Amino acid sequence: MTNAVASQKNLMLIRWLTYLMFMMFAMTSDSVGEIIKEVKAEFDVSNTQASLLHSLFMVGIAFSGLFLGFLADRFGRKPTLIVGLGLFAVSCYLFLLGGGFNFILGLITLSGLAVGIFKTAALALIGDISRSTKEHTSTMNGAEAYFGVGAIIGPLIVAYLIRAGIDWIWLYVIAGALCTLLIVIALFIDYPKTHKQANAEPINIRQSVRLLKEPYAIAFSIGAFLYVAAESAIYVWMPSYLMCDASSASDIFSCYSNDTNKLLALYAVSIFFSLRAIGRFIGIWLMQRFEWSKVLVWFSFFILVCFIGGLLGGKSLAVYLFPLTGIFMSVIYPTFNSKGISCFPKAQHGSVAGVILFFTAAGAAAGPLIMGIVTDSNGGDAKYGFIVATIFSGLLFLGLLYNVIKKPTEQRLAEIERSEYLVNDDAETILQRSVNG
Repeated sequence: MTNAVASQKNLMLIRWLTYLMFMMFAMTSDSVGEIIKEVKAEFDVSNTQASLLHSLFMVGIAFSGLFLGFLADRFGRKPTLIVGLGLFAVSCYLFLLGGGFNFILGLITLSGLAVGIFKTAALALIGDISRSTKEHTSTMNGAEAYFGVGAIIGPLIVAYLIRAGIDWIWLYVIAGALCTLLIVIALFIDYPKTHKQANAEPINIRQSVRLLKEPYAIAFSIGAFLYVAAESAIYVWMPSYLMCDASSASDIFSCYSNDTNKLLALYAVSIFFSLRAIGRFIGIWLMQRFEWSKVLVWFSFFILVCFIGGLLGGKSLAVYLFPLTGIFMSVIYPTFNSKGISCFPKAQHGSVAGVILFFTAAGAAAGPLIMGIVTDSNGGDAKYGFIVATIFSGLLFLGLLYNVIKKPTEQRLAEIERSEYLVNDDAETILQRSVNG
């Protein structure tokens, strides 16, 4: 087997391992809604207390992303991935010890810190195995597509465990076992080396924090915040919006005129996640053939239309339009991640990924919280919360419209393409350099 063929197979294996990492992480993170229901009954805690399962996980990711994202740049992708995955596996296995509600919150926070470590390394690794910024975006959409698959599998596993009379903590044990398998495989793979720029300053926390002053990093981070705040409105508050005012649980969908709408309302979140996963696979194709900025502005426009239509048309229209946003939301976040990271040299990809991840987690935590406060301030009507989400999506559209018109990143991405992705070399040379350093 030639070196080029061996290198190509090695890079393909790394790509698939990265995809599986995203899927494994999503199995736990996007099952939180199902888990919260069980935790409330098991520990007799309030909605606010139970919501800490989501909030503290996101706080852990945010802290880790901003303050530990530099680890992948300083110590290498492979060691950082293994440390992060190892810490995540330990936090998963510790669920077997049982314990009280506070112990579980501690494990949730620890798992969030671990995710921040291995996810920033994985995001940086995508740049190392990509041969152009366009391929980087395509690969990022692939990773997020498998995240979408994990978001579907996780809740299904929890539902199966509950029906079988098995404790929900076994979801984490399953994730921990998969994580351990990924660590073992990663130990035997040669990862590409990251070339640091000559005379580059030392990589540390200070350098990561300074990225908050970089216009490209902050612009894409704000975009990620707005997107995630709007997205989380769907899977956190859509069920509340679609419910009817009823005196008993059996009548919560009584306001719908036909059985089809009732069924759509019942499975709205699952439909949303399914469409988002399908859309991300479509996104791989789209990003290889069309200009990314135009795809994003059109998709953000359709999201805004769905939100406005769902508010003006009421529940009977929202039951179709809100889940449909999954298709249009699918490509936005991975593309923000890809282009934001691609605006910087590969030696900084871990740090930049950490900054964007910080704002992502902040949006996931702050968005639903703001919506909840606004909803409670207006008599508990979730419609008012979705007005906030519509504002988020409107700001997102305006930002992407500006990006299409002014093209502020075009020159920067072209410079990085020339300096970091060796666009003038043939594919075989790139593959050999990636593995051999």
